[in-house]
Amino acid sequence: MINSRYTPGRGWPPRGFLTLCLLLLLTPRLAWSQLDTAASRALIQRILPAHAGSFIIEALPRPSCDTFELQSRGSRIILRGNNGVAIASALYYYLGTYCHCQITWNGTNLHLPAQLPPIPNIVRKASPYTWRYYLNYCTFNYSMSFWDWPRWEKEIDWMALHGINMPLSITGEEYTWYEVYKEMGFSDAELQPFFCGPAYFAWFWMGNLDGWGGPLPMHWMETHRDLQRRILQRERQLGMKPVLPAFTGHVPADFKAHFPTAKLRRTNWHNGFDDTWLLDPSDSLFAVIGKKFLETQTRLFGTDHFYSSDTFNENDPPSDDPAYLSALSRRLAEGMQSADPAAVWVMQGWLFYSDRKFWKAPQIKALLDAVADNHMLLLDLAAEIEPVWKRTNASGAAGSGAFYGKPWIWCMLNNFGGNVNLFGRMDGVAASPALALADTASGKLSGIGLTMEAIEQNPVIYELMMDHVWQKDPIQLQEWLPRYIRNRYGYSDTSLVKAWDILRHTVYNGREIRDGAESIITGRPTFDSTTVWTRTKLNYPPQDLLPAWDCFIRAAGSNRQFTDGFLFDLTDVTRQVLANYATPLQKKWVDAFHAKDTAAFTRYSHEFLELIDDIDRLLATRKDFLLGPWIAAARNCGITPGEKQVYERNARDLITLWGDANSPLHEYANRQWSGLLDDFYKPRWQQFFQLLSASLRQGIPPDTAGFENTIRAWEWQWVNTQRSSPTVPVGDSRQIALDLYRKYRQAVLN
Repeated sequence: MINSRYTPGRGWPPRGFLTLCLLLLLTPRLAWSQLDTAASRALIQRILPAHAGSFIIEALPRPSCDTFELQSRGSRIILRGNNGVAIASALYYYLGTYCHCQITWNGTNLHLPAQLPPIPNIVRKASPYTWRYYLNYCTFNYSMSFWDWPRWEKEIDWMALHGINMPLSITGEEYTWYEVYKEMGFSDAELQPFFCGPAYFAWFWMGNLDGWGGPLPMHWMETHRDLQRRILQRERQLGMKPVLPAFTGHVPADFKAHFPTAKLRRTNWHNGFDDTWLLDPSDSLFAVIGKKFLETQTRLFGTDHFYSSDTFNENDPPSDDPAYLSALSRRLAEGMQSADPAAVWVMQGWLFYSDRKFWKAPQIKALLDAVADNHMLLLDLAAEIEPVWKRTNASGAAGSGAFYGKPWIWCMLNNFGGNVNLFGRMDGVAASPALALADTASGKLSGIGLTMEAIEQNPVIYELMMDHVWQKDPIQLQEWLPRYIRNRYGYSDTSLVKAWDILRHTVYNGREIRDGAESIITGRPTFDSTTVWTRTKLNYPPQDLLPAWDCFIRAAGSNRQFTDGFLFDLTDVTRQVLANYATPLQKKWVDAFHAKDTAAFTRYSHEFLELIDDIDRLLATRKDFLLGPWIAAARNCGITPGEKQVYERNARDLITLWGDANSPLHEYANRQWSGLLDDFYKPRWQQFFQLLSASLRQGIPPDTAGFENTIRAWEWQWVNTQRSSPTVPVGDSRQIALDLYRKYRQAVLN
């Protein structure tokens, strides 16, 4: 068994042993992972405290891939597997298949029968995917910026239940950087403008920005170093192989003062932030720092030999010469291997999607070919949108296939910025991973993954995606959706099956638009129906969603006990219908303004503001849609008033302006949350309507350019405000949804 916590430089393990371990890591034989029975028992105790004694855990000896078995023994259920992830997956399979239960971020149904259902025959499931990857750098900020251990513990359980065995694990990375640069002679004063605030780590880690949102207190670094240790310990106990970061070349602005001859490149992300500095991989210092970083990180956190590195995330290399790119890639890989001979470079393939103009076939091939296949693993980061694997296939050559013969993982991105919307490519997600697995052109397809920029939305899409873990055939939605409904709502209902068929062909059809549409409500006020980041184009006629709303409302009108999942979906569908309605309502007050019809403008602008109030009141009934927990979690990370202020400003800024008052990214991470609607979006619209009302009264054109400057200043003031927001839901989701249906159903139809 691999010792995943060796200390470099002490002569153990020998290089040949590490090479052997690497070969094992990149083959389907995961079964050597030891089953930690205590960790699996603890997981069951957390999930099902009242039924934990009803399950027996047994090790499944050395299958050729991750495998679990289920079997009855008297009144108890045997969960058999080769590691903790397999055991947890066996539990979740049992809960879904035999108990009709479900565990999601947005609604959990664990209403088990008093007597657990028996299993008639032994059930055995083996995964056709060696790796099941999880997380995106952006997820660590758009969703996880201020998580504590209880929230992380809950998420790691979710990962295990859903078959995840390769999570990206980058919490606390800033502490590693701190130790490395302090050892290299940098002072705290020099590092303070380097480290960003905690809501912006993803883009700091990827070299896009320095310092923004800081200063970063030492207390944060130390507590998150310790948090990372707990995260990694739990992930490893359950048999996961965490992916840790590697050096990407990003260095402090004062680097030149310490190393005058260093080859540095000034780069700019072009999103309103100052330049950052990257050390050229051809500089001998690159390998020195890269080795020092991995050695320091291994001392702090151990290693499982997988390292994430994305040197050119939304930043072009200085040359598109294939020879240059090949040499660069080779040096990056060799730098990792100098510290860890078993190192595997895990690369996000986002650059091949986001910058196709630069990354053409010769450039991609040069970058990849320079690294041995068993030292690289590619993530096709948005395969459900644009499968890069299909255009990186060297057919006919020995060892050919997608990504020019490299092992790779089919990933679903689905959500950008944590925007709140109903969206996904349901049919594509149901079929595409299995079709890729069966396609000979896919080459060394080694896994599937979830790489969304944010979580805690659209649970159906993520449940659907992770059902691929234990099967190799496409998922048949006409069979899968009724099971999903039964597990989520606790009963079968033909009307709700119809509702979900409508959702499948409307919000979840995945046509025409890249990611989910937003409501104009969340956009900076304008006469137009869209803004830079608030894109309101739908992938369906909005009226087509109404029959699904009708079905949910009919179900809500019954006297049934409603599950948490049903109440979330009722709220979310109602929210989506009303969010869509904002666009035609906006057109009414725009037309009235241009027609100089003051009475009509007053009426429709009032109705627009009333709509915002109504959506806010609905969303206030669900913790999933509250601003308050986001702000409270940020403040809870601080131990001084100053720290709390910094963290609250980070939390407010990321989901509104993103940067400063002139940020071009404003609204990129907008959220339809109660507390944000009534405290940020509505006051903006009120100020705009005051401008337009004055324009009509005075008979002069509105000063929209002046308003733009004024509202930017107001937004920046809001970002810097310290004010609590409710953290506990209020009101009855069901009753408010019924009330809003009666109020708006006819208006929306017209």
